[in-house]
Parts: sequence; structure tokens; C-alpha cells
Amino acid sequence: MEKINFRNDILPLKNKLYRLALRITLDSAEAEDIVQDTMIRVWHRKDEWEKFDSIEAYCLTVARNLAIDRSQKLESKNIQLNDDATEISDSHDPHELMEHDEQVGIIHQLMNLLPEKQRSVIQLRDIEGKNYKEIAEILDITEEQVKVNLFRGRQKIKQKYLEIQNYGL
Repeated sequence: MEKINFRNDILPLKNKLYRLALRITLDSAEAEDIVQDTMIRVWHRKDEWEKFDSIEAYCLTVARNLAIDRSQKLESKNIQLNDDATEISDSHDPHELMEHDEQVGIIHQLMNLLPEKQRSVIQLRDIEGKNYKEIAEILDITEEQVKVNLFRGRQKIKQKYLEIQNYGL
């Protein structure tokens, strides 16, 4: 097994940790604090890094647990994601850009309405690109539960999105 280096192996995970924390807390400043606390906690356990199967999974688990703890303590509000958390398409047509931004905004709003576990599974699978096994390890659930939560979350988003799109037609 290779020696784990904080700068090369753990520090590059900060964006993934931030996105996960943001998806759970729905608060940009809180997500940044969680990433910082995660890095500190991981650093304090540097003697144990070699024992972990996946340092990335460990970091994501720590960040997830911290985010859940903080959201429960603060009884976080449903705040919408900032525009800087979305990606802009390559289109140069202003109408298409506006339409894309509107669609992404609606999807983010719908994701924010999902239960925390479904939000986390969708974040890890569809945005972070994790496989079912990794998600199950991070969230401490079975792979079947990952699949069920992913399916239900996607279905809810799809159903609500279609309702919004077809409203008044």
C-alpha cells in the first residue's frame, strides 16, 4: 500500500467534501467550516491513515457526519444553493443560458426538498460519481438502501420537475 500524503491525497478532496457538506447543510459558510473541521480531524488521525481501505471514503464519512450533526444542532433552514455552485453550459446564446440556469435552479430547489439521505445519495452518485459500494460505506447503509434512495430521490425530482414544466398546460 502506498504512503498517504496529506497534500497529494487528502487536500485535493476539499471540493468534494465541500459539495457534500453544502448538499446536507444548504449553507455555504457552514459547509466551508465543515471542510476545515474535517481536514483537522483527518490530520489528527494521521497515524491511522494506512489502516483505512480508502482515505477518500473516510474523509467523506467524517464530513457527512459533521454536516449532519451541525444541521441537527442548528436546525438548518432550507437555503437555496448559490449560483456559483452550478456549472454554466458552453452555449453562447443568452436565451439558452438563461433557460439552463432556470432549469438547474429548479432541480437544486427540488433536491433541497428531498430527505437528507436521498440528497446525499444523489450528490455522491450523480455529482461525485461514486459507485454503490463506496456510497454505502460513506453513508453506512447497505448497497440496496443506496439504490432505493437513489431511485426514490430521482423519481421525486422527476415527478416534481414535470409538474412544474407542465403547469398550466
